[in-house]
Amino acid sequence: MGVLLGVFLHFIGGFASGSFYIPYKKVKGWSWESYWLAGGIFSWVVAPVLACYILVPGFWQIIGSVSNATIFWTYFMGLLWGIGGLTFGLSMRYLGMSLGMAIALGYCAAFGTLIPPIFNDITGNVGEGETTFSALLATTSGNIILLGVAVCLMGIALCGKAGMMKEKELPENEKKATIKEFNLKKGILVATFSGILSACFSFGLTAGKPIAAAALQTGINSLWQNNASLVVILLGGLTTNFIWCVILNLKNKSYVDYTNGKTPLAKNYLFAALAGTTWYLQFFFYGMGSSKMGKYDFSSWTFHMAFIIIVSNLWGLYFKEWKGCSKKTLQMIFTGIAVVILSTVIVGFANYLAAVNNN
Repeated sequence: MGVLLGVFLHFIGGFASGSFYIPYKKVKGWSWESYWLAGGIFSWVVAPVLACYILVPGFWQIIGSVSNATIFWTYFMGLLWGIGGLTFGLSMRYLGMSLGMAIALGYCAAFGTLIPPIFNDITGNVGEGETTFSALLATTSGNIILLGVAVCLMGIALCGKAGMMKEKELPENEKKATIKEFNLKKGILVATFSGILSACFSFGLTAGKPIAAAALQTGINSLWQNNASLVVILLGGLTTNFIWCVILNLKNKSYVDYTNGKTPLAKNYLFAALAGTTWYLQFFFYGMGSSKMGKYDFSSWTFHMAFIIIVSNLWGLYFKEWKGCSKKTLQMIFTGIAVVILSTVIVGFANYLAAVNNN
């Protein structure tokens, strides 16, 4: 029952992540960096601190009780994840929700699954619920996990192929009718970069396990144990995103957006806040779901990615991002998405085998 609840919570988190960009489409007259920063203040500061204030009393004291090394690595992984999150927004900007999320999150799922075991092999420090890359090679379940990663990369390649087919088929005006700044080359580049670095969020939760353990010792519900870690991780995300957006504000003179009375300021701030809060909810429910996934909870990351890809592509169809494409191109993108989702099922099955047979 606990694992089923965990999967359901991951679905809610995936729905939030797959939907967060929609309110940004309602922002009028602002540059990308302006609405991304305005929404991000809610994602990285307001929502996580408010959630902790309500659910984890004394969370600042809890964070302060762990070692400086724990705080540093949790924050540093958040810093790297912040770069991934920054370029994730650019992926949506250049590729749209459907293709952008399929590519970025496919890479994210693959690297989020592989890098922790490789890191554990290098350091020799293996915690509860963790494994090493050499152990993956030596077990049946480990080999199935590696197969799942290979399938995931195959799905990414198919999604990229669909994007190239779309670019060839549609004239420029049709491509930009639904995605105003459609650019396949830029989009694939930033989506790849984003997917790799976005996996650092998972590493941040691993680095922040001592914070979660300290939170549990205060007697809180285990569902909320990762919330204090989220505050540190998201402060790292705030750092990179704030610096970059301010640089763009100064470069493009778009800092006037925040007080420009010619734009619907109240609505813009409202939609940015809604988008930012929705984005935070993915992490809130991811942390809850992860706490219910049992010993092999690193499969949480692949389930989370799968649900995001499913939801984002349903929204992509709703917003007609593939309108005007040939049947062959549509079959290609659907096949690519299906293969990415299949890869997460394979990884989940492998973790089930590991839990049942310890092999």
